[in-house]
Amino acid sequence: MKCKGNPLSRRNFLTVGAAAGLGLSMSDMFRLQEAQAEIKNYDFIEAKAKSVIHIYLPGGAAQQELWDPKPYSPIEYRGEMKTVKTNTGEYFSEALPKTAQIADKLCIIRSMSHGEAAHERGTHNMFTGYRPSPALKFPSFGAVVSHEYGPRKNLPPYVCIPNVPNEYAGTGYLSSSFAPFSLGSDPASGGFKVRDLSLPGGVDESRFYRRRSALEAVNSYFAQKNESDSVAAMDTFYERAYNLISSPDAREAFNIEAEDAKVRDEYGRNQAGQRMLMARRLVQSGVRMVTLTYGGWDMHARITDSIKRQVPDFDQAYSTLIRDLERNGLLDETLVMVSSEFGRTPKINKDAGRDHWPKVFSVALAGGGLKKGYIHGASNATSSEPELDPVGPEDLATTMYHQLGIVADKELMAPGDRPIEIVDGGKVVKELLA
Repeated sequence: MKCKGNPLSRRNFLTVGAAAGLGLSMSDMFRLQEAQAEIKNYDFIEAKAKSVIHIYLPGGAAQQELWDPKPYSPIEYRGEMKTVKTNTGEYFSEALPKTAQIADKLCIIRSMSHGEAAHERGTHNMFTGYRPSPALKFPSFGAVVSHEYGPRKNLPPYVCIPNVPNEYAGTGYLSSSFAPFSLGSDPASGGFKVRDLSLPGGVDESRFYRRRSALEAVNSYFAQKNESDSVAAMDTFYERAYNLISSPDAREAFNIEAEDAKVRDEYGRNQAGQRMLMARRLVQSGVRMVTLTYGGWDMHARITDSIKRQVPDFDQAYSTLIRDLERNGLLDETLVMVSSEFGRTPKINKDAGRDHWPKVFSVALAGGGLKKGYIHGASNATSSEPELDPVGPEDLATTMYHQLGIVADKELMAPGDRPIEIVDGGKVVKELLA
């Protein structure tokens, strides 16, 4: 019999008695039962996307001059830019005429929102799905993907073009073995060469393998003496470096010179074009997440001139990337995300620019099992706050992970054996899913 409200039944007493024979006290038993009750069960999520291309526009890209123009607002709010009608009947800024012709393949969120108006804090939000904390460094999206899935086809799981863009694109509390591989130079530069991808001069393959054997012996000795993360991480880095150098297919993935000249021209022989082309080559070859940056979008003054100078290359490259992924059969399995740390102020300032504004901004998505030709949410008439269906960074991150087959509230282990959820409090924005 078990008395109502009493946690102990005859079976529990017998269990405690048996546990006592193993040296466990009753309090130990209760702690074990409580720990078992807290163990989470994670449902399997079928991955819709195999890879992610994250195009980051550092500085805070203005939603009004890109994805969410306000043509009916007073000029001090709408700015000097006109609009262009998309092939879905919506409107983008006139700065995006080529992108407007692929709007039927895009999924635009016009109601992104958070409360961080400083560059560093906004960047942290948009690379991790978390608000910054003085107590813990959170891992970036790429580090989490690297942790959950690991390498594929001898290629790094997480690559940054041309370099790691900021400190929040790193591993956070995860092992440094999940850090990104960065190219070390720009694919648009003359004589582009990926750093550390080829054998040093004077080192042939036989010498290379002798060096590898010697290094493995040394690493084995130190691993026995020291079990720190740095030793394990170095082992991982060396192994991946060897795989890259010794794999013709892996080296070829980074060889942008092998791309047809017409395709390179189609993307544009500039930073935006060649970085996005490199991203396509990498996901096509097996890289799971590519993060690339383009431009500087902190336009506090003369925003119209800055947009007209910077956006045409982006417009050409981005529209080509989406078309190219589709014609190569990769768009449905590649999630492309264009984001920034926040948006810009509703009203043009005295210097003809816009200042920081995190209350509402836009993110462009494509592929990866998301809806096509869809606008989610809305900002109000002056683009000062969400009017419909606000989306936070934690929701965006949760949705991205969901499409990759990663459970966003799965707990990873932080230092001190602290279980930390990949994303805390986010929800899948189901309206975005195809």
